[in-house]
Amino acid sequence: MIFAPMIPRASYVHQPRRSDLALQRFLMGAVANPAPALAPAAGCTVTHDDKTTTLALDVPGLARDQLQISIEGNTVSVQSVEGAPRKLHRAWDLAQEVDASASRARLENGVLTLTLARLEPANKATRLSID
Repeated sequence: MIFAPMIPRASYVHQPRRSDLALQRFLMGAVANPAPALAPAAGCTVTHDDKTTTLALDVPGLARDQLQISIEGNTVSVQSVEGAPRKLHRAWDLAQEVDASASRARLENGVLTLTLARLEPANKATRLSID
């Protein structure tokens, strides 16, 4: 029979384990730097200006009739139709709502460029007459 003294780890090591530090860095990074609304991804370029947001998405091998673009409020989604040579489904949540009538899409050389116009908020203020 062998007897070994049981010493708590904290009494002889004064720094946390590497795995604990890695978990802490991961969790603090997720809390301190939350993902932006438009996270850049592979094959996608996002640019902003005062009135529009432009998304350039690589879609090689897909034709105009094989893509569907839908805009609902501030959510824009692009997906391939059934029977297309490759599957695609991407969605973005924008900071402001999109004006679908002023937005446009263009497909050239396998790059889909969406120019999304921001919807100006309508003034809902009303005047009351004093009796």
